[in-house]
Amino acid sequence: MMDFLQHLSFWDWLALGTLLLILEVFGAGGYLLWTGMAAAAVGVLSYLFPALPWPWQFLLFALLSVLTAVLWWQRLRNAGKTSQQPGLNQRGQEFMGRTFALHEAIVDGRGKIKAGDSLWLVSGPDLPAGTPVEVVGQDGVVLKIKACA
Repeated sequence: MMDFLQHLSFWDWLALGTLLLILEVFGAGGYLLWTGMAAAAVGVLSYLFPALPWPWQFLLFALLSVLTAVLWWQRLRNAGKTSQQPGLNQRGQEFMGRTFALHEAIVDGRGKIKAGDSLWLVSGPDLPAGTPVEVVGQDGVVLKIKACA
């Protein structure tokens, strides 16, 4: 075993990095990606510095793995922060408080309005087509409306 460690080649590190990256393809969530990249980086460093002893190679691998894992964790943690565009990807929120005319009468609590270039399902009190209504809420893809006073 000591003989193998003393003759550790950059090819061994590149093979380990490749193996970890292949395993990442099967869904490790990014963690093997960065460990594989750390192994590849140690492979490149051992190619550039062939006299680098194996304990230093393992130490570099450990440090680079921990460093990249911490950086990945911080990136994931920061990804959950609030957006500067809070309504992004929330269609229907842009219609809150706006007034539209009913496109189809509301019967049994369901009807349609034309908002923008599309028809939207609405729920509210039974009203005839053409009645001005105000959007007051949203339940999934259905807009909640009330009759304008």
